[in-house]
Formats: sequence, structure tokens, C-alpha cells
Amino acid sequence: MVPVLLVLLLALVLFGAGFAIKVLWWIALAVLVIWLLGFLARGTTAAGGRGRWYRW
Repeated sequence: MVPVLLVLLLALVLFGAGFAIKVLWWIALAVLVIWLLGFLARGTTAAGGRGRWYRW
């Protein structure tokens, strides 16, 4: 009985990890799209004369 419970617990943990990883991929894709839209909307030349769109 204990091995069956362990296998079921392992399956549940792996299913949860797989779901979480899939959700993280969708979040990463959404952040990438937002970043690209911000890059395209602002352009490469700012009004202040700086040629870069980021502040690093």
C-alpha cells in the first residue's frame, strides 16, 4: 500500500511541476512581448538626445 501511495504522490508532484513550468513559459512569453512592444514604441532615439532606449 505504501509504494502505491508513493507512486501517486510522485505523479502528483511531477504533474504540479509540469503545470508550473508551463505557466512560467507563458509568463515569460508575455513579458517578452511587452518588452518588444516597449522597444518598438519608444524607438532608439530619445528626446533628450540619448541614443539608447534603456538606462544601463
